[in-house]
Amino acid sequence: MRIVQLANFYGPRSGGLRTALHHLGSGYAAAGHQVTLVVPGRRHADERLAPNVRRITLTAAGIPGTGGYRAVDPWRVRALLDHLRPDRLEVSDRVTLRGMGRWAAARGVPSVVISHERLDRLLEQFLLPPGLAARVADRANRRMAASYDTVVCTTEFAHQEFDRIGARNVARVPLGVDLRTFTPSRRDRGLKASLADGADALLVHCGRLSPEKHVERSVDTAAELHAAGHRVRLVIAGDGPRREALERRAAGLPVTFLGYVGKRTDVATLLATADVSLAPGPHETFGLAALEALASGTPIVVSASSALREIVRPDCGAAVPDHAPAFAGAVNALLDHPERTRRTAARARAEHYPWQAAVEGMLTALRIP
Repeated sequence: MRIVQLANFYGPRSGGLRTALHHLGSGYAAAGHQVTLVVPGRRHADERLAPNVRRITLTAAGIPGTGGYRAVDPWRVRALLDHLRPDRLEVSDRVTLRGMGRWAAARGVPSVVISHERLDRLLEQFLLPPGLAARVADRANRRMAASYDTVVCTTEFAHQEFDRIGARNVARVPLGVDLRTFTPSRRDRGLKASLADGADALLVHCGRLSPEKHVERSVDTAAELHAAGHRVRLVIAGDGPRREALERRAAGLPVTFLGYVGKRTDVATLLATADVSLAPGPHETFGLAALEALASGTPIVVSASSALREIVRPDCGAAVPDHAPAFAGAVNALLDHPERTRRTAARARAEHYPWQAAVEGMLTALRIP
């Protein structure tokens, strides 16, 4: 089978969408399929990522204020699809590439769209009142769901807006985590001593520094703990358009900004070395960084407004309201658990999400035996 994966907003260096596409694509290739990934970029490129995985980068304009994300013209994507002639189409974009389902239907190509975000939550970020955002999202989702053979949701949280409109062509396929790269064995006590700088507990926030991630809540959590006399240090790994504002907010607090960490193994070591990971984004539909922390043996505190509440369990994390005192309280509660107990529980939870299961679920959604 020739499988084409389409995505705009593909991180130029990292990001959950990029990670998911690469793992799914390599899984399809391992199952014997030819995979072509089509993404936007600064300049055109056509390269082999693996023996059966090809990535075509189409030149696209940058989107202001996003720190490097780009979106390619859908007409150019359609022209390329006519040339590639896929047997199956997988789309990871519900906004700028939403019309690709109609392209597939007109040519008899089975198609899947993956709901990597909730449209109603996305509209709320653009300051639409929740009721209006839901109504606008419902109209758009009805049209989109009707144009694809299958809508894939990674969590019940993502599924909810399709339940609301009574869509019947929805499948649940959880994403996965790289259980080999992210492992408790990478815990480095020397690194902890260096990063903690005298603190007793090391907290980590790993991810893009953009508005929807609400990184300021992690900074405020460190402030709450510091003000209460707890010896903690927060390390923030990542970069993005909010960095300068966050650095101003963290002035005088035990907070260290590492910037972008390029090597996945370095990220894995950092996550395994921390005592608690913070994921305060209220709109996460899966949260790969949080799952990578669990795989590394590090418990997580997450927003109860996000899909991550479906992943955490009391022995390896907490889902709390969207304010710093709640996050600080949950951090303290987790640190009260014996280290070995919480780290073992975190790893055990992550082991429920191997990438192979995600690949098999997606192949079923794509109607590939």
